[in-house]
Amino acid sequence: MLNVHDLSVSFGGETLFEGISFRLNPGDRVGLIGKNGAGKSTLLKLLAGEMRPDGGTLAMEKGISIGYLRQDLEFQHGNTVLEEAYQAFEEILRLEGELERINGELARREDYESEAYHDLMVSLSDLTHRYELIGGYSYQGTTEKILLGLGFQRSDFDKPTETFSGGWRMRIELAKLLLQNNDLLLLDEPTNHLDIESILWLEDFLRQFPGAVLMVSHDRMFLDQVTNRTIEISLGRIYDYNKPYSEFLELREEIRQQQLSAQKNQQREIQQAERLIERFRAKSTKASMAQSLIKKLDRMERIEVDGEDNQVMHVRFPVSVQPGKVVFELEGVSKSYGQKEVLRDIGLLIERGSKIAFVGQNGQGKTTLARILVGELDYQGSCRPGHNVQLGYFAQDQAEHLDGNLTVEDTMLEAATEATRPKVRDILGAFLFRGDEVEKPVKVLSGGERNRLALARMLLQPFNVLVMDEPTNHLDMASKNVLKEALKNFEGTLILVSHDRDFLQGLTNMVYEFRDHRIKPYLGDIDFYLEERKVADFREVERKAPKETPSGANPDDSKNSGAEAYEARKNKRSLKNRLGALENRIQDLEGELAEIDHQLLMNYDQTIAEPDFFDRYQARKKKLESLMEEWEALSEKLEE
Repeated sequence: MLNVHDLSVSFGGETLFEGISFRLNPGDRVGLIGKNGAGKSTLLKLLAGEMRPDGGTLAMEKGISIGYLRQDLEFQHGNTVLEEAYQAFEEILRLEGELERINGELARREDYESEAYHDLMVSLSDLTHRYELIGGYSYQGTTEKILLGLGFQRSDFDKPTETFSGGWRMRIELAKLLLQNNDLLLLDEPTNHLDIESILWLEDFLRQFPGAVLMVSHDRMFLDQVTNRTIEISLGRIYDYNKPYSEFLELREEIRQQQLSAQKNQQREIQQAERLIERFRAKSTKASMAQSLIKKLDRMERIEVDGEDNQVMHVRFPVSVQPGKVVFELEGVSKSYGQKEVLRDIGLLIERGSKIAFVGQNGQGKTTLARILVGELDYQGSCRPGHNVQLGYFAQDQAEHLDGNLTVEDTMLEAATEATRPKVRDILGAFLFRGDEVEKPVKVLSGGERNRLALARMLLQPFNVLVMDEPTNHLDMASKNVLKEALKNFEGTLILVSHDRDFLQGLTNMVYEFRDHRIKPYLGDIDFYLEERKVADFREVERKAPKETPSGANPDDSKNSGAEAYEARKNKRSLKNRLGALENRIQDLEGELAEIDHQLLMNYDQTIAEPDFFDRYQARKKKLESLMEEWEALSEKLEE
């Protein structure tokens, strides 16, 4: 279907990748992975014909049609949903224009016997036949059917595309790809901005797709569900295995360990040969043997170990000043967009130090409430920030608002204050923008690199309350983990909008579910929320259709047995959560006592001179003993 041979690309004298070769066949569903900036989106652009390589060849079977889903969608403002979806039928729309022109001209002319009039009639007949042949009389009905299948209502068809969220715009673009009947799909971060329901639909569609698919994604579960092959771009090379992502990682590590072992054995062999050469070279009787060994070493193909790109960003979110105990108080907050009600009579109290997750389907108001909190939207009701609250906000499309013509460094300097200006280079370095990379124009950066730059830009302004809307979009998996650790260590208040369970796990202590214009609180982490909803993951939460009872089964029986099993799992999980919380408290208390012991050792007199020192010291020790006893009791209970 598609052959790639010895492909090379460079930017500004820096090689992005070289010598890349692979083949795509019908039925291949390939996950294209790699770190941000490795060249994944560039490779898709090359295959789509939007860029030319510096070297190598791209060979494609005749008549192959390619559908390309870009990372950053571009819609023509003013187009309705239907009009945008119709863009999938370029030839049909062109023929409609031609037919309209000819019919208009025929209506105006009266020279019925002339050759020109006859030629117009022939053209009309030919164009009408072609129009019918390519589905001109059925494409509108087909488009409506696909849009309805993707969750749109008929009332949405005439709405402008700019009134929809990123997730719904992505569905429009996916509808266009589906309508085009392409042989090869190139998808760049297709799950960004999609809720789980949309991701599930996309998974089903791609599994059934008869052609080839090459997709860039940092969603591990999505890759495992869809792909049957993985290509990794790392340090300018590719690694190609017929395995889904998780199996590829295991195999890749096994191969690397085998390479390391083989390399060590070879090095020992080389060292032994070199010692013999040195020993025999001085003896005339052994000179020929020495020459033979030298030739053998020259012919030896040295074993190379696949390189690893271990660069990771270093992120820390400092708290500016200590705010009051209450950072936000909402009463009767409502929000509508025209006739569409999104939020209704929301009451919410957010205290200092809270770590909150906003979850739910797209369109339920998560982003809307986040924007209300940061003052970007008008609303009805009351939303009062607390004393000394300083907001940091990372929007879903934050990276898209960066000026593409500015350099990376100028983008930072534009947002810097007098106090943070000297720190710009250090912050950029922490986010992997080093050396000449700071002089790159923003427009040449990948989606992940832009996201990193937008995150870095945030650190130039003081904040103690951080609101983040889908911050992991475009980020590679290593960067996601680094960001998660930074947010774990953030001592301020955190509000996260996300569909990524792995990212949220262990990061929040409260969940608000958005559903039917309201919010429902869950006083625990994501695992607790899923337990309460009696589901395994977000995918089950966001499915609309209930699961059918297996044929022949008694619904009541399965409900009872399932309820008992669920209660047992729930109790066990609850004990584990309590045990984990206790362990954290014990660790913190032990750290405090260790610090006090150190102070006593270094400066005994000054330390004990503090008011009520020994009382506080003994109180901490007693508390630690009490927590240890509680931990032992819970551990025994868990083992029962």
